[in-house]
Amino acid sequence: MKTILRATLFGLLLVSNIIEAKDIKINSLKELAKYAAESGNTITMAPGVYQLTDYLTRDIVENQRINKEYQYITFSGSNNIFNLKGVEIQVDTEIRTWLKPPIHSDEFLVMGSNNTFSGLTIRCVGNGTSPGGTVLQVAGEANVLRDITLHVAGSYPYGYGDLFGKGKQKETTVKHRKHSGLLVTGDETKLYGCKIFSRSFGHCFFIQQHPKNVYFENCYAEGEVRSTDEVLAETSGPAFDVSFKTWTQNREGEYVVTPGYMKSLCEDGFRTYGTCENITFKNCTAKNTRGGFELRFNKAHVENCTTIGTERGYWIGDNTTMINCKGDANYGPLLFVEGSNVEVELMVDSAESDRKVHSLITVLGDNNKVVLKATDGKKRTQELPILVGYTPPMHGESMSPYSQAEVNKLHLINQTGMPVSVGQMVSNCTIETNGEVIKNKGKNNQILEK
Repeated sequence: MKTILRATLFGLLLVSNIIEAKDIKINSLKELAKYAAESGNTITMAPGVYQLTDYLTRDIVENQRINKEYQYITFSGSNNIFNLKGVEIQVDTEIRTWLKPPIHSDEFLVMGSNNTFSGLTIRCVGNGTSPGGTVLQVAGEANVLRDITLHVAGSYPYGYGDLFGKGKQKETTVKHRKHSGLLVTGDETKLYGCKIFSRSFGHCFFIQQHPKNVYFENCYAEGEVRSTDEVLAETSGPAFDVSFKTWTQNREGEYVVTPGYMKSLCEDGFRTYGTCENITFKNCTAKNTRGGFELRFNKAHVENCTTIGTERGYWIGDNTTMINCKGDANYGPLLFVEGSNVEVELMVDSAESDRKVHSLITVLGDNNKVVLKATDGKKRTQELPILVGYTPPMHGESMSPYSQAEVNKLHLINQTGMPVSVGQMVSNCTIETNGEVIKNKGKNNQILEK
């Protein structure tokens, strides 16, 4: 009887919400915040540039700090449609300095479920910094984001990438204050046509807390790059103050910035943490980010995706499938396979630079199939080895050395003309290659040179 009564009340509430649903026109952030906490509405905001400081004044922020309210706007309602085409919210990063939030606090937070957001731009301006939060977190279930654009700034120090550490690690030589873009923690989140332009040390798109069925399509992540030679030319600042001491050793075993490399100034374009079930990336692009798609420890489906000018293109773990993807090894390796039962189909762009790059890909693990092709049949001029039976360098840092690792039952098809190096812990593999085998230390491997 109680179950029937609860179901009846839920049905009446649902019908009531549908009847009361409204088509609402708004033209202020105060109104947006109001309807963000309600449910069952269609909200259309007038196009224009809205200053967050007009809504969150210094006095209001001070009260929020006292009350430990660290979000700017929380979308706690459900079943809403937010039409925000042509709307830009300018976020003065100094607000974060006033608010003094704890690390990993988010600024705009979606807590409700079954909402659709379309067309919003959030732009960080000013010289304030964040202690480690994100501009936007999607935590509720089954939310859809379309054509959302974030321009992210507000980290310290900016201009070095992860040369001097990433956060709390004891090896960190310069303490960071990170500011990331868009965090997904909610199940069934879907993103279409979303873009992040990062001018901040932090991730662009990233996933945490093990959400299920997260989907990205036509999304774009972009950072900036800077040469290590330019860093070493500094005569003052945080890098100079620590004598350019890095947190990762270089290939000579020294902990110092090494000339000849290119560093991304942000973190990863698309990043997963922990095991996230059923994650899909389709027609997505990462440009000038540290990692393009860093999907370690996950089963992911990556289709028609592209990396351009990244420190490392794709870093994948167990049971991942890559279909018709492409990228360059302009500033660093294109692929790290760090798992088993993966299937990779990857086009290698012929773009080159004068920066030091030590491999095209590295592979470890069992029962993997990797097919490498040259885009438009164009072979790179600079030869980069395909390293079979090698780990990624420590922390993925291009300046750092590789180690050897076990590989069993790999099927590698190399159509790039690049050379192949087979380590001593490689066994029972089939390697078809139109590039030279420059080293073969493994056992029971079949090498077919074409």
